[in-house]
Amino acid sequence: MGKEIKLSLVYRDMWQSSGKYMPRVDQLVRVAQPIVDMGVFSRIETNGGGFEQICLLYGENPNKAVREWTTPFNKAGIQTHMLERGLNGIRMSPVPSDVRELMFKLKKKQGTDIARSFDGLNHAPNLQKSFEYARAGGMIAQGCLCITFSPIHTVDYYIKLADTLIDYGAEEICIKDMAGIGRPVSVGKMIKGIKDRHPNTVVQYHGHSTPGFSVATSLEAARAGADYIDVGMEPLSYGTGHADLLTIHEMLRDAGFSLPDINMDAYMEVRSLTQEFIDDFLGYYINQRNRKMNPLLIGPGLPGGMMGSLMADLENNLKSLNKWKAKKGQPLVTQDQLLIKLFDEVKYTWPKFGYPPLVTPYSQYVKNASLMNVTQMEKGKKRFSMIDENTWGMLMGKSGKLPGPIGEELQAMAAAEGREKFAGDPQDLYPDELDKFRQQMAEKGWETGQDDEELFEFAMHPPQYEDYKSGKAKEKFNADLAKRKAAANQNTAASTTPVVVPVAASSSASPPPKSMWIDVDGERFKVSVSYGDDANSSPEEEKISANPKPSAIAASGGPMVNVESPLEGKFFLTKSSSDKAVKVGDKVKEGDTIFYVESMKVINAVKAEDSGEIVEILVNHGDDIEEDDVVMRLK
Repeated sequence: MGKEIKLSLVYRDMWQSSGKYMPRVDQLVRVAQPIVDMGVFSRIETNGGGFEQICLLYGENPNKAVREWTTPFNKAGIQTHMLERGLNGIRMSPVPSDVRELMFKLKKKQGTDIARSFDGLNHAPNLQKSFEYARAGGMIAQGCLCITFSPIHTVDYYIKLADTLIDYGAEEICIKDMAGIGRPVSVGKMIKGIKDRHPNTVVQYHGHSTPGFSVATSLEAARAGADYIDVGMEPLSYGTGHADLLTIHEMLRDAGFSLPDINMDAYMEVRSLTQEFIDDFLGYYINQRNRKMNPLLIGPGLPGGMMGSLMADLENNLKSLNKWKAKKGQPLVTQDQLLIKLFDEVKYTWPKFGYPPLVTPYSQYVKNASLMNVTQMEKGKKRFSMIDENTWGMLMGKSGKLPGPIGEELQAMAAAEGREKFAGDPQDLYPDELDKFRQQMAEKGWETGQDDEELFEFAMHPPQYEDYKSGKAKEKFNADLAKRKAAANQNTAASTTPVVVPVAASSSASPPPKSMWIDVDGERFKVSVSYGDDANSSPEEEKISANPKPSAIAASGGPMVNVESPLEGKFFLTKSSSDKAVKVGDKVKEGDTIFYVESMKVINAVKAEDSGEIVEILVNHGDDIEEDDVVMRLK
C-alpha cells in the first residue's frame, strides 16, 4: 500500500475565486452532509477570506453562518480551516491587535480548527501574533508561503521563510500558490527542502489553476512529501479556481499514493447542489472569464481570482480612454491591446515596487498602479503620476518590509513629497479599539453577542455591519439581484427573438437607444450606439454629455481653471475624518493634494496641476463621479 495522502476541499475559495458571493447559510447547511458523505476529505475550508464580509453584504449574520456550516464537519471529525491575512485579519486593511486576538478565540468556539495565516509581503513578523493568538485560542496555526516567481523568490528563499515561520510558532506550512504560477519542479524542491529540515511539520499545497500548472504541481508536491492537497470540484473547478478532485484523486492513485474511495452518489449530490446554488442567484455574480484558464497570466503573475475585477476595471478605463482619444482625434485602442499593455506594465512596475507577492491586497495595488500608468501615458502624462495612498503606505513600509528595494524614481518621488520610510512594527500604527466599539454598541443598544461575536463583526467590518443591522445591506443586495436578473432575462429574450428596428421610425416611436447590452460567449458588455447625425438629440443634450469646459474667464473677470477628475469613482475631500478638507477661498499650490477618488478598491490622492484660489467645489463629499468630470474651479 502506498504512502497515504489527504485531500482538502476548498469549498469557500471555490466560490470566491469564481465570483463575488458564497452560498447562504441555508444552502451551506444543505451541502455539508453530502460533502461529509463523499468520504474522501480530511479537511474542508469553510470560512475566512471575504466570507464574513460577504455575508454582511447580503444581509446575513456571518456568525450564524460559520457556526451552522462548521457543525456537520465537526461532528464527522473532518477538520475545518479558515484563511486570514495576518495584520489585515479577514479584511483588506490593518486590524488592531485586540480585534485580531478575539478573532482566533471566537473562530475556534464557532467550530473552525485551523487558522491558515498569510502575510501578503511574506513579512514573517506580521504573522507572529497570528500564530500566538491561534495557539492560545486552541486553533492549529498554519503559516503560508505566498508563492510568486521572481529573481528574489527562489526555492532557497521559501525554505528559509518556512524556517522563520516555524520559529515564530507555525505548526504547519501551507504552500499558497494564489496565482498558480509556481513552477511544478520548483514547488517540489521547496517542499522537499522543508520536509528535510522539519520532517514532522505538516505541509499543505494550495494552488490555483489559472495558468495550467496546478495538476502537475500537485503531483510534484505529493512526491516531495506534502501531507495534504487542496482541490476544487465541479462545477467550480479549474478556471481561476483549483484543480478538480476527480483528476487529482486518479492521478495520485496512479502514482502509488493511498487515498479513500469517493462515494460517487454523494459526489453527484454535491455537484448538483452547487449548480443549484449557481442557478438560484450566485451565477449572476460569476464572471464567465473566471471559468476559463489563462496562460497569459504566467508573465505578469497576477492571481486569476482577480481577473473578474481586473476586466471590469479594464473595461471602465478603456471606455474613458477611448472617449479621450476620440476628442483628440487619435486612434482608439481595443480591450485586447489595453490588456497586453497592462500585462507589460505590470512586468515593469512590479520590480519597481520591490517585488511584493501578488496576493490580496498587494496584487490590487500593483495592478491599479500599472493600469493608471498605462492610461496616463496614453494621454501623454508621466508614469507613476497617480499612485494611491494605500500603495504609498506599502512602499513606505507601513505594511511590513518589502522583499526588494523600491525603484529610484519612486524613492525620489517619496522624498519630494516628504514621505518617510517606516521601519517599525506595522501593528503599532493601529492601536487597540475593542473598548471603543463596545461602547458604541452600548450606545446603539446592540448586544455584543455570544462569545462577543457581534462585537467582533462590528470591529472587523464597521460600515458593513451597520448596513446589516439597519437592513440597508439586504435591501441593496435584493435590488441589485433583481436588476441583474432582469438584465439577464432581457438578454435571453433578445437572443431568442431578434427584433429589427427600421431606420425610418414613425414620429410617435421612442427614440433609438443610446446604449445597449450585448452578450458575447455568456458575458455581458454595455456598448454605446452612434447614429451619426442623431436627429433625436438636441445640441443642448450633446453639450451636457460632452461636459465641456466653461469659459476661461469668470463673471468676475478672473481667469478660471477647471480641475477634472483623472478617474471615475467616489469623490472625497478627505481620506479620514481627522483630515482637513479644502474649501472655497483656499489658496493651493501646484502639487498640493486637493481631493481623493476611491476607485478600484483604493483611495487615490489627486494633486493640483495649477496654483490658484478655489472658487467652486462642484460635487459633494461621497458623490459618484466620472473621469474628466469638472469637480472644482480655480482662479
